[in-house]
Amino acid sequence: MSIGILGKKIGMTRMFGEDGGAIPITVVEAGPCYVVQIKSKEKDGYQAVQLGFGQKRENIINKPTRERFKKANCPPLRMLKEFKVDDIGKYQLGDKITTDIFETGEKVDVIGVSKGKGYAGVMKRWGFKGGKATHGAETHRASGSIGASSDPSRVFKGMRMAGRMGGKRITVQSLKILKVDAERNILVVKGSIPGPTNGFLMIKKAVKA
Repeated sequence: MSIGILGKKIGMTRMFGEDGGAIPITVVEAGPCYVVQIKSKEKDGYQAVQLGFGQKRENIINKPTRERFKKANCPPLRMLKEFKVDDIGKYQLGDKITTDIFETGEKVDVIGVSKGKGYAGVMKRWGFKGGKATHGAETHRASGSIGASSDPSRVFKGMRMAGRMGGKRITVQSLKILKVDAERNILVVKGSIPGPTNGFLMIKKAVKA
C-alpha cells in the first residue's frame, strides 16, 4: 500500500490523440498536500498517513485543531484523509506531497462523492420503463407491484424503489493519467470522475492495474 494525494475536480474537456480521435479528460488540481498526522501500529493499531488539502481560514477552526496544524508546521487545511502505507518511516509531520508521486501513463483509482440529485422516482433513479401512456391507464410513472401479499408479508431488502439519488461515495478504478503538470499541481486523467466541479477527490495508485 502506497500513499496517494488529495485534490479538487476542475472540470471536463477533451484532447486529441495521435490518430486524431477525441479523448474525454478530467482536469484535477492535485495537492500540494501536507502530512498532518502519522499513525503507527503500536499506538493506533494500524499504519497510516493523514494528509490535508485545501487551505482554510484560521479563525473558523477550534483551538485544539489549530494547535494540531501548528505542530505539523502547515496551514489550516480543509480536507483530511488517511492513506494506509506499508512504511511510515518515509514520512514526517509537515512533509509536502505533490503530483511528483505519479507518472504519465500510470493508472489510478479516484474516489469522490457523486452529484446529489435529491428524491427521485423509479424511472429516473433506476431507468424503469413506466406504465402505459394510452387512454384509460391510471399509473404512468409508478413503480408497480413491489411483492406478494400475505406471504411473505413484507418487502424484500434491495427492492428498487423511489428514494434519494446520488450523493454517494464512488470509486472509479484504473483511470489512466495522460499528463502530469508538477508546476501547476495538475493531473489530466482519461475519462470521467464522480462529483461536481470543485468537488474533493482522493487519488491513489490503482489496485487492479
